Amino acid sequence: MIKVTFPDGAVRDYAAGTTGTTIVEGISKSLAKKTVAMRWNGELADLSDTLDADGRIEFVLRDDEAALELIRHDAAHVLAEAVQELWPDTQVTIGPVIENGFYYDFYRAEPFSEDDLRAIEKKMAEIVDRGAAFTKEVWSRDEAKKVFAARGEHFKVELVDAIPEDQQVKIYKQGQWFDLCRGPHMRTTKDVGKAFKLTKVAGAYWRGDSDREVLSRIYGTAWASKEQLDAYITMIEEAEKRDHRKIGQEMDLYHFQPEAQGSVFWHPKGFVIYNQMEAYIRRRLNEAGYKEIKTPQLLDNKLWEKSGHWGKFRENMFVVPDETPSTEGDQPIVSADANLLALKPMNCPAHVQVFNQGIKSYRDLPLRLAEFGCCHRNEAHGALHGLMRVRQMTQDDAHIFCRVDQIQSETEKFCALLDSVYEDMGFTEVKILLATRPEVRAGEDSVWDLAERSLGDALGATGRDFEIAEGEGAFYGPKLEFHLKDAIGRSWQCGTLQLDFVMPERLEASYVAEDGSRQRPVMLHRAILGSLERFIGMMIESYAGRMPLWLAPVQVVVATIVSDADDYARDVVAQLQAKGIRAELDIRNESINYKVREHSVGRVPFIFVAGRREAEEKTVSIRRLGSQGQTVSALDEAISLVAADATAPDLKRKAG
Repeated sequence: MIKVTFPDGAVRDYAAGTTGTTIVEGISKSLAKKTVAMRWNGELADLSDTLDADGRIEFVLRDDEAALELIRHDAAHVLAEAVQELWPDTQVTIGPVIENGFYYDFYRAEPFSEDDLRAIEKKMAEIVDRGAAFTKEVWSRDEAKKVFAARGEHFKVELVDAIPEDQQVKIYKQGQWFDLCRGPHMRTTKDVGKAFKLTKVAGAYWRGDSDREVLSRIYGTAWASKEQLDAYITMIEEAEKRDHRKIGQEMDLYHFQPEAQGSVFWHPKGFVIYNQMEAYIRRRLNEAGYKEIKTPQLLDNKLWEKSGHWGKFRENMFVVPDETPSTEGDQPIVSADANLLALKPMNCPAHVQVFNQGIKSYRDLPLRLAEFGCCHRNEAHGALHGLMRVRQMTQDDAHIFCRVDQIQSETEKFCALLDSVYEDMGFTEVKILLATRPEVRAGEDSVWDLAERSLGDALGATGRDFEIAEGEGAFYGPKLEFHLKDAIGRSWQCGTLQLDFVMPERLEASYVAEDGSRQRPVMLHRAILGSLERFIGMMIESYAGRMPLWLAPVQVVVATIVSDADDYARDVVAQLQAKGIRAELDIRNESINYKVREHSVGRVPFIFVAGRREAEEKTVSIRRLGSQGQTVSALDEAISLVAADATAPDLKRKAG
């Protein structure tokens, strides 16, 4: 007999070899109908798995959040079966679950097109209706390779060879169709439901290797209900309208070009937003006691080796030889034994070098060093995505050097600052994750135990709710991730606070303790916006380009109806600019409707319209972005109206 513990603490005895299905059916037939899988000792498992030792069981219902990954996993299998029913010569490769959906890679002579997706969806619906059970078998390696080879599934043969020797070769069947898979799965294909949609087709290399076969990748999304699917599709459609790349072009903010892959060419209007954001954060950091520094772009690889980054991030660094090349004819020659320099992908080792200059006392701590550090990361061309994924970025980076007994107070201060900044930016919904030790990491387990406990206790003391993200920490320490929600419900990971005992040890940072001994400081790596480029891109999408007035590149355009009002319009612009308002003049020989449409596309918050009457009466007709109507106001009142909201929120608090 085995003892099975239930979520409510009850313990029951069952015969060894009992399945989860038997247990749930013995409890309640109605519960069994809703249950699609189980957690056994905390791990997701097939409901049909046999239980041979004592353990804890928890049933996963189809409507549970935990079931969503299973729905998408099973939908990928249904997709693969549908493709092979429609095009039998197609080879299937891999089909993982991804954020908000899944994909499957296929190999065939003719790539899929967008037109094929509807036919595949129809076939998938037929397979769901069949309700074939997912059943698991364990095969020998030789048997699996023989069967897949006979079916012409050569990619599956490779995958079998790649399975570690200590792992089983699992085959999941759904009717006559089967696939190599780790599992788990739900009970039948009917559990997938009909709330799925195939979204796009793309190309991909087998195993990401550009020297290997080109595959056809089909993306899809799947949800627990039609309502959830519809909401997601609506969000995606809205996200496409808000794409920062499209809006950035319409507003003339920036551009990219092949000669500088992944680096932003900021235009005057875009750089206004950038400068306003940087100035705002600089003021907030100064108020919070940070000292701003500037460190080199190029650092010797020996420092990166010492910090541990060389082994972890070398492939993402831009590296150059540290030697003046000699020449032979027209060709430069660099010595093979030249020292190497790397463009910094992060700022932390350089900040330790600043800390290490001179003797630091316990009285000097905490020391908060901030830098708008320009960093470079050698991202693959295919991974680049507008402002969201770049090669050159500027971070609102800072490192806090403190004592162990200061971790809690510094965490509390940082969280309060972060909350205030996000609120000023218009984001009030923030989710916090505590990311714990990754599989590949620096430092001893005892150090990680202390770091995770210290960071968790410090966050807990702030009274904030948080979730655990197992294995998602930085390679030198655990971290807090701050995910904020935008206007259409998308989540963005922006802020971070990482607790690090390792780098101060590696780079020999120390301070003189109260008893005269030398001690290692704790290092808190922290950012609020993260990358300024990415945060600006995220704000453009959240606000659909209609930036808060204090960030708008052009806050007011004064547009004339007739040329008789040109001089008055110039005077209005001058008065606005005298109040610090970013105002521009439009006295072109175009209709007022044309001007209004053009400036509305450019997301100008206010348009002051001036004609003969306005010039005579010293008034303006005010058109607000997004409003169909207009109001007439005295010029002084109109300027005061704009000035009240055109000031950055932190400066407004000081003034008020």
